[in-house]
Amino acid sequence: MVGLAGAPAAAEEVSVDLELVLAVDVSSSVDSVEARLQRKGYVDALKSPEVLGAIRNGTLGRIAVTYVEWSGSRSRKVVAPWTLLDSKAGAFAFATFVEASPRGSGHWTSIGGALDFAWPLFDDNGFQGTRRVIDISADGPNNDGPSPDKIRDLVIGKGITINGLPIVNSRTQASGLPQMPDYDHYFEDCVIGGRGAFLVIADDYGDFARAIKRKLLFEIADVRPPPAARSPFRRAASHDRSDCERSWDYRRREDGVPAP
Repeated sequence: MVGLAGAPAAAEEVSVDLELVLAVDVSSSVDSVEARLQRKGYVDALKSPEVLGAIRNGTLGRIAVTYVEWSGSRSRKVVAPWTLLDSKAGAFAFATFVEASPRGSGHWTSIGGALDFAWPLFDDNGFQGTRRVIDISADGPNNDGPSPDKIRDLVIGKGITINGLPIVNSRTQASGLPQMPDYDHYFEDCVIGGRGAFLVIADDYGDFARAIKRKLLFEIADVRPPPAARSPFRRAASHDRSDCERSWDYRRREDGVPAP
């Protein structure tokens, strides 16, 4: 496996345009094919000339990034540690490390737990960013651990922005339940927040590579995308506010399926 240079010591804190946590859903709703598409999307985006150009065009011309996989509230892992991306070689090394790392998996979806795991990663990471952002992708609502809106409010209170990449699809879940309708609205209401927060929709996993590349370009450039850029199949703007407290999979608990 390709090695990565560790983050600098706290006394040698490096200034960067952006500190970015990539928080990736690997719950049971993500099968092996989808997991490969998802990871390949990140790897290809990080190696792309467009993303490298966006990094170089920043005020300092460098960002720091770490890659995390998560599922249930007790299943979270840093796959690739904080790494400085200031050159093609650095970006390729980070992307190659991610690509070669074993993939995690889990049975539940704890968006709140993922956010609660992600925000402390900014502390003493060796970097000082003009902006701090958690980029979270998922294909289902919270069904384990803390309510995501409560953790979101805690996170944005620390000056951290949460951007989202909801993966919208019509496939029946592993539990036998249908997917949550208007999942992008759930992300808007319950997950994203902070200065300039936005989401970009992936219309199923085949669209993930397009979505994550576009999202990273907006994120690195510190630009909020226009609504038309989010998805070619954007849902109606008017909707009832999502219930962040009640898990969409709550019937599993009522039917006697034990919590993890």
